[in-house]
Amino acid sequence: MSKNNCYKSRREFFKKGILGIAGISMLPSLMKGKCAEKKVAKKEKKIIHRTLGRTGIKVPAISLGGTGPKITRTALDAGIVYLDTANRYGAGRHEVMLGQILKERPRESFIIATKIIPYLNNRTGLPSEKISVSEFKKDFGKKMGQSLKRLQVDYVDILYLHGVETQETLKDQLIRDTMLELKEENKTRFLGASFHHNELSLIRATADEKIYDVLSTSYNFRQPHRKEMKKATAYAAKAGLGVVAMKTMAGGYWDRERKHPINAKAALKWILQDENVHTTIPGIRTFDQLELDMSVMEDLTLTPKEREDLKLGQKTGMSGLYCAQCGRCRLQCPYNLDIPTLMRSYMYAYGYKNPAKAKETLQSLDLSNLDCNRCPTCHVQCTMGFDVRDKVIDIARIKHVPKDFLV
Repeated sequence: MSKNNCYKSRREFFKKGILGIAGISMLPSLMKGKCAEKKVAKKEKKIIHRTLGRTGIKVPAISLGGTGPKITRTALDAGIVYLDTANRYGAGRHEVMLGQILKERPRESFIIATKIIPYLNNRTGLPSEKISVSEFKKDFGKKMGQSLKRLQVDYVDILYLHGVETQETLKDQLIRDTMLELKEENKTRFLGASFHHNELSLIRATADEKIYDVLSTSYNFRQPHRKEMKKATAYAAKAGLGVVAMKTMAGGYWDRERKHPINAKAALKWILQDENVHTTIPGIRTFDQLELDMSVMEDLTLTPKEREDLKLGQKTGMSGLYCAQCGRCRLQCPYNLDIPTLMRSYMYAYGYKNPAKAKETLQSLDLSNLDCNRCPTCHVQCTMGFDVRDKVIDIARIKHVPKDFLV
């Protein structure tokens, strides 16, 4: 859509008065989104491809995490091929949405990855003692079947073991056997593991287990252990694994009020300086974000200003919204609160403007007796500099908000 046509569309919209007085403030952003959609779809893009380890799959350095249908279609038209989802995202609604889009396209034109959390003991990370081996396999298989039905495909390209927290989970024979059986049944081409914390040990353990072909890990410029992360991804790549980076935006903002955004282009360039990262899956919520993310692949060189932007938190004292998920806070809390999960939820709500995912993240936690005020002083010292008690009290409220309000 040309610039003149965009203006013409705005004028026609005002004349018709469809939105009325209350909708006028929304109009520029709505029309801008439509124009941006055309711009992203039609503009010739340079696409940097990397090979996803021993899978042999070539993917753009920028892929697609969770987003809506219009952006997904536009991204596919612009050259994105790798789509990331999970069995539990939006209680399955994200897979349903993708299925509606993908049924219109040739199966070989896209790469689809989904993730499943099996029936585990939350304390040990091993298959729950409450069910038998056959019941465990049946439950996992049922979830796999749900995902295939929602996605309207006969197989996924990558099936991830979702949210791994311990090496014991990766090594468990029942989990390994169950995933390998799904692969033998041609319900997935490759196997992977995803994790939000304990990245250094889990990256190496995933590589050492041999059955996994791909890993998806948190990785960004704010991690205290970022230098060690580069060594770990090199270890995984040498073992033949594809490496997918998530949480690359490091929370999206430096502050809760969202007045100081993290330079997204700089953050993506930074992560892609590591050639052992084969693709990234930023969550893209607007066409402007899609346009910006696609533009990163035109030149991965960090400008002097972008390098300075990545140091903004150090200069201003802002702690940001990204939790390193190191887990040290749990050892300091007398009530052993799952603070890392609470902090991840906080990031989704305030940094990524996704309260629905924030609530979904907390759904497994029992917060009925949460009362951080019973401690006269919070002794948790966060490695990222967070006021932990303030953030915990703030985000815990979302547990009681009805899902209908969190679209």
